[in-house]
Amino acid sequence: MSETPATAPSEQPEILARGPWPLDQITTRWQSEHFQPSLAHVKAADAAIRALEGRGSPSHDGVAARLVNYRQDSDGLAMELQPVRWALRLVADDASLSVAALCVTRSADGRWLAGRRAPWVASWAGRWALGAGGAVDLGENPGDTLVRELSEEWAVSPERVRGEALIRLPHRLVMFVGQAWLAQGADSSVRPDHEHDAYAWWPREISDWPPEAGETLARMARWLTA
Repeated sequence: MSETPATAPSEQPEILARGPWPLDQITTRWQSEHFQPSLAHVKAADAAIRALEGRGSPSHDGVAARLVNYRQDSDGLAMELQPVRWALRLVADDASLSVAALCVTRSADGRWLAGRRAPWVASWAGRWALGAGGAVDLGENPGDTLVRELSEEWAVSPERVRGEALIRLPHRLVMFVGQAWLAQGADSSVRPDHEHDAYAWWPREISDWPPEAGETLARMARWLTA
């Protein structure tokens, strides 16, 4: 299969590639050249960083990943990435194809780890989210990002993990979604980091989730279990 450019716009979330893939079937190639944004995007990113600082966020600017190309075939998922300024993901109408990883996390008996994001964080502030997530670091494989973010945010390692999908959101943020399962009994060992001010294990049955879950998270969970 030929490589697919990742630049076409869309008004709806678009599934670019669908797994599942074991982590050893997820490969990356990093370009050496950094992405050069327009002056308007630079100014918008600067303003977004100032806004984070204004609400007490310790978030700092840096270098992350941008999706250039991807390929899905019988060997798995291959992504071509390039360095990009981290703050460009905060530009409301165009995140420049910055890549974020989301590790939806399950207990051994199928329950879902949910955390309420602290009010100062850059994304989903004050809202509930599933598992762990964050930017892909410079030189990192997004599959490894899943495991790293789970360790950093919840102080646990998965018993097994797989990649589920590569998704482009309408504002051109690319999400690499994975799903992880903890070992038996490890659910009692999770410890939230400072980016969360509450957490819970939601029932295995999505229909039994509490009202704060909302429809967006329920829809994602149903999609992952389909």
